[in-house]
Amino acid sequence: MGVRKAIHRAVSVLTSPATPEDYLQVINPLSSARQLRGVVTAVRREGTRSATISIRPGRGWAPHLAGQWARIGVEINGVRQWRSYSLSAPEGHDPEITVTAIGRVSSHLVQHTKVGDILFLAPPQGEFVLPTGPRPLLMITAGSGITPVMSMLRTLVPKRRDADVVLVHSARTEGEALFLDELRAMQRDYPGLHVVTRFTATQGRLDFSDAAQVDAVCPDWRSRKAYVCGPIELLDDTEKFWANAGLPHGLQVERFAPAQLVPSDTDGGRITFARSDKEAVADGSTPILEVGEEAGVIMPSGCRMGICRTCLTPLVSGQVRDLRTGEIHADEGELIQTCITAAVGPVHLEI
Repeated sequence: MGVRKAIHRAVSVLTSPATPEDYLQVINPLSSARQLRGVVTAVRREGTRSATISIRPGRGWAPHLAGQWARIGVEINGVRQWRSYSLSAPEGHDPEITVTAIGRVSSHLVQHTKVGDILFLAPPQGEFVLPTGPRPLLMITAGSGITPVMSMLRTLVPKRRDADVVLVHSARTEGEALFLDELRAMQRDYPGLHVVTRFTATQGRLDFSDAAQVDAVCPDWRSRKAYVCGPIELLDDTEKFWANAGLPHGLQVERFAPAQLVPSDTDGGRITFARSDKEAVADGSTPILEVGEEAGVIMPSGCRMGICRTCLTPLVSGQVRDLRTGEIHADEGELIQTCITAAVGPVHLEI
């Protein structure tokens, strides 16, 4: 280790004022001591508005567990934007994300990403993962909520001939359903997988206030470990259903729903980002996270929904308003969540 450090110091003299890593990055764009990166190796269309993006990560990527998610960064008009996406590839494989064109960043990824592009990565995380031991499973998904479950199915079903999995997946139409052909092929090839599809435009949603409907799609649901991922209404309905059945611990939910932000009649204010030496004028309804990104500030973020707390930033002075509750925060040094707070008058942040 001492020899390696000595070599690095010697090379640094020759490359100064740049670092050896700066020159290495020119040769290999995945090499960076500052930020984990990945190169796009494939882009596949999924349904009518979605795409699966395959990524070869640089050194430092920790292989994901089936069902986990990761933050992905992309530069749009010179500003790096971060979003969190479930990983759809099998466990231990290079990461893939399946993105639906909703919102600025997701739409950019679907419409503009091409092979050879460089994306920024953060380590995988999340507790929505397969159980450690074999047991019958019930997966309930809707829309893009099937993404982490595909990682689970691709990991579990081909490896275990005794796998016993029921998947109930809803999409608005057959054309919008993600992975439909693959799911049908998996069901044909692996007898332990039973897939139930429901197209809500013609069939309506599965009614979780009616136990008979759930019994019809999975008669032994009470004895299965259940996983649910999808819109907030689905999560709320299934949590209530399992709780009423006296089985709240038999359900695992991936609650990745945006915070409910309420409009504000305050005028906002000027936000100073001290360390970044930037300022921006904000209204009283736009989250500070978005204001900072538009100003070119590298803002820490994760879920962007008020859940993960990755965006916590010290409040040096001023007042901010929680857009979910209306609560005002004004304590000097308090850590605020920039994704769900807005300025109330002048605000000074450490970032």
